[in-house]
Amino acid sequence: MHGLDAIAALANTEPMVRTVVIVGFAGVQALDVVGPFDVFTGASLSVGARGLGDGYDVRVVAVDGAPVSTGTGLTLAADPLPGPDEAVDTVVLPGGWGADTARRDQVLIDWITAAAARARRVVSVCNGAVLAAQAGLLDGCVATTHWAYAPQLAAEFPSVTVDPDPIFVRSSEKVWTAAGVTAGIDLALALVEDDHGTETAQIVARHLVMYLRRPGGQTQFAAPVWMPRARRTPIRDVQEAVEAEPGGAHSIAELARLAAMSPRHFTRVFTEEVGEAPGAYVERVRTEAARRQLEETDDTVTVIAARCGFGSAETLRRNFVRRLGVSPDQYRRTFA
Repeated sequence: MHGLDAIAALANTEPMVRTVVIVGFAGVQALDVVGPFDVFTGASLSVGARGLGDGYDVRVVAVDGAPVSTGTGLTLAADPLPGPDEAVDTVVLPGGWGADTARRDQVLIDWITAAAARARRVVSVCNGAVLAAQAGLLDGCVATTHWAYAPQLAAEFPSVTVDPDPIFVRSSEKVWTAAGVTAGIDLALALVEDDHGTETAQIVARHLVMYLRRPGGQTQFAAPVWMPRARRTPIRDVQEAVEAEPGGAHSIAELARLAAMSPRHFTRVFTEEVGEAPGAYVERVRTEAARRQLEETDDTVTVIAARCGFGSAETLRRNFVRRLGVSPDQYRRTFA
């Protein structure tokens, strides 16, 4: 559509304002609130500037409309929870250390249950998933949350299938769940893209100096420095040797020799100390090394695969898809 036709179409388009309410409570994670808030308000500015409507009316709400103190001491103004006659498009349930206390507030949970019934969608961020679960919104669903809270969510809500790996997942027709903190921004960008198209989401992402966008199925990445460190010095030495040269042979026999243990004893001790078998650990370190090279170099996938110990581009691709949920080429397009 071009010229006068495009102008006429814009003139005949009714503005659509979607109300987004972000639930606040004492001890909420600040970025779980302000991250999605800035994405949705940024989208409103974008579509408004281009004459495409008003976008979103974004509000922080709380029981009784009381100010909300975040976990880091930042205080946010809040409106009262919308009444049953007020239209709500999207409900955002953030996390934070206060989420456990908030889920025991029956007034809040009753409101979430009622609001979810009339809203178009409900979004949880981080351990805000416990609010959705407490309201019964995740029963029989697959949900994600911050990796540190995944065991708690699984233990306390056995009817929920908890997947700690993805950045975000669509848990049901209406409910989305996101991993911790910045993943709320990723999910908000995805929802803006659904509502207003890729161009609007790209404008917002560029303004926030964000990538557009990490795929929802992508794992919550962890660099080697975040991996468990063994207590025993010989096992730590092996970890450091693997991380110093990811592309090395690193056979069980060679690693056991470095630790001055028999292969069988080394495998048992390494697994007990680190939490995964030596072979899996080597593969994880190689994946991290390849990930960084895809971001930081222009080398081909074949060259990176050989350098990082995968041998072939196809082996690297299968490993990336299995561990990260994306192919090396897709990862490079997103992050390079």
